[in-house]
Amino acid sequence: MNIFGVGLPEVTVILILALLIFGPKKLPELGKQLGKTLKSLKKASNEFQNEIDQVMNEEDKEESPKSIGGNQTNKINQEKIDSENSNN
Repeated sequence: MNIFGVGLPEVTVILILALLIFGPKKLPELGKQLGKTLKSLKKASNEFQNEIDQVMNEEDKEESPKSIGGNQTNKINQEKIDSENSNN
C-alpha cells in the first residue's frame, strides 16, 4: 500500500497520532471531512484536465485543415519544380 509516497507503517503512525490528538469521538468527523475534501480536489483536477484536453483538441482541429492544405500546396510546387527540371 502506497498513498502519496507514504507506506503502510507511516499511515499507521499517522492514524495513531490522530487518534491520540483528536480522540475517538472526533476522528470519524475528521475522516469524513477529509474524504469530502479529497473528493472535491479530485473533481476540480478532473475538470481542469478536461478543459486542457478540450483546448488541445480544438487546436488540433484548427491546425489539421491548414496542414493538409499546406501539404497539397507543397506537393503541387514540388511537381512544378520536378517538371521544370525534367524539361531542362
